[in-house]
Amino acid sequence: MKRSFATALCLACLSFRGPAMAAAAAARFPVVDVHTHTSFGEKPAPIFGGAYELEDYLKQRQAAGIVASVSMEQWTGDRSPDLRQHRVIRCAGVGERVDLDRIEKGLESGRYGCVKIYLGYIPRYAADPAYGPVYRLAARFKVPVVFHTGDTSEKDALVKYADPLQIDEVAVANRDVRFVIAHLGNPWIESAAEVVYKNPNVFVEASALLVGNLSTLDPANVEEYVVRPIRWAFGWIEDPSKFMFGTDWPLNDMKSYLEAYKKAIPRKHWKAVFCSNAVEVFRIPADWVTCQ
Repeated sequence: MKRSFATALCLACLSFRGPAMAAAAAARFPVVDVHTHTSFGEKPAPIFGGAYELEDYLKQRQAAGIVASVSMEQWTGDRSPDLRQHRVIRCAGVGERVDLDRIEKGLESGRYGCVKIYLGYIPRYAADPAYGPVYRLAARFKVPVVFHTGDTSEKDALVKYADPLQIDEVAVANRDVRFVIAHLGNPWIESAAEVVYKNPNVFVEASALLVGNLSTLDPANVEEYVVRPIRWAFGWIEDPSKFMFGTDWPLNDMKSYLEAYKKAIPRKHWKAVFCSNAVEVFRIPADWVTCQ
């Protein structure tokens, strides 16, 4: 039986050591950002005030100590460049038309190392039969499937399709596939945490709970809407190997989001959450990252 919300939150709070100790451990291991976008030059980037480019991406990573990352291809088409030379794993975006041939060829060639399904933006539930062949490809190539969950940036999207609770059904039906819940299901954080807690093949990241440069936002809002939700979910899930770090760059400044994230995670689990879990789930090459 699950413990209470209050107990989980209290235990998570007790294990947090504070910003001074966090700063002391910051350089002990590299960081992996499992949620970024690299359709450079195509849309405004809030933190830059204009289009964003590869140079901006690499500068942001360097400033935050991020040595590898995962890029989410948009559901609207194949617009992201191949950035493996920069240690970037790319997820194949799945749109209204499920292009299995493109996904399969990309997985075979190594161009893709994961699949991204945009629940809410595409009006289908995760268990829709149209996605069945995608899950079979993921199992065959041993790559994770990432789901957008929670709030959407488009007013015409249908959030009923983005509730993270539905991931339980596909996780049970496809135990040979690893699934990743993006954005911690925000605002359905408790549902997301329960699905991750219950299912051995479901993982989570908490990107874009707020957007922008968090160092310029009201610290009380950062604490309330970023730190506390992550801290509670981490405590509820009870398994440090299930949680990963993501920003949703360019919606967020990487360094300030990383600093807020660290406040929510007990220091002893930093290496797992900010590095080794991502290496394991996304099968990041050993010559790209060493989590030590």
